[in-house]
Amino acid sequence: MNWLLFGTSFTRQPRAYFDPAETQDALRRRISLRTKDLISALASADTDERIVFARQLLLGQGYRFDSAEEQARLERHLYAEVDRVVAERQQYKDREDAAPAADVVERIVAQSNLFQDRGLSLDTSILPSFAIEQALEAIKGQSQVGANEIHRVAVIGPGLDFADKNSGYDFYPLQTVQPFTTIDSLARVGLASRAEDIELVTFDISPHVNDHIRAMGERAKAGAPYVLRFPRDLGSQWTPALVGYWKSLGDRIGMEVQLPKPLHVVNAVELRGLAIRPQVAANVTPVNFNIVTDKWNGQPFDLVIATNVLVYYDPLDQALAFAGIEAMLRQGGFFITNNVVVELPASRLRAIGVIAVQHSAERIDRVFWYRRNS
Repeated sequence: MNWLLFGTSFTRQPRAYFDPAETQDALRRRISLRTKDLISALASADTDERIVFARQLLLGQGYRFDSAEEQARLERHLYAEVDRVVAERQQYKDREDAAPAADVVERIVAQSNLFQDRGLSLDTSILPSFAIEQALEAIKGQSQVGANEIHRVAVIGPGLDFADKNSGYDFYPLQTVQPFTTIDSLARVGLASRAEDIELVTFDISPHVNDHIRAMGERAKAGAPYVLRFPRDLGSQWTPALVGYWKSLGDRIGMEVQLPKPLHVVNAVELRGLAIRPQVAANVTPVNFNIVTDKWNGQPFDLVIATNVLVYYDPLDQALAFAGIEAMLRQGGFFITNNVVVELPASRLRAIGVIAVQHSAERIDRVFWYRRNS
């Protein structure tokens, strides 16, 4: 649905932002035209990765594209899905608004499991990566961990950039960002000596994510770099610190590459390309793993990261995930998340820090870190 509303590769229609100033009739017309364009793309022989994925998904749900009647049936389904998304957005807003605006703690708790009754989302961006780097700098500055002490890292829910909820960019191939921004930050902050010295494992329940990372690793072992694209809306009102991060991101893991100017993008966009060194990409290993129900029996980690993951779980599942993360960490190891988690009395994983990271005038991320005690 995010792709239908915000994507630019399959349509020339403007994006369907939910602007309060726009009439409902105008919004519905725009969504109708975008939906027809998406169905036309799905009915074509286009082998674009996103189209193939959406085509297979809908075929698996019993929808077809080979007649006007079938396309009309799919169109009705997509309209109903848009209505569901709009209703969900209002539901989440109501949940947040139920907490008093002046009570910061209450609002953080309300946000901590906001999406517990919906499916997982794979979209990602550099915003959590920027917040993680700020947290790592704070941990290093408070002497909570020494220089070059981080070697083994786990990223839970690394993400796959299909079409995010903010911009929906789809003018570049699918990519996973956080494993590499994490390695880059650890080397820049000085918690790891070199990017190549970090062994990073990703945990995900999505075959789509795991297959993508596995194929990337195989290509890297054959000497192929992994190219990341980092777009920036010139009207996004990012803070100077975030813009600075965007400009310097990747200098410890690869080299900047020139990319063709994106086509059919409505907003003015500046784009950075980064070719990740094969030696770095080859050190990323995907594992099919459910953080709530599975038990880790491998080597312990120095650092575990989970951003925009625990928000999809209710308090019970969060507690189970928290216990599982504790078991993954070595003594003195760290867990970083942007969701506050209630600590169990018997847990050896204890909160020791929090930082508020400003992305823009409207957006603040709070990052918490925990350490496993003896």
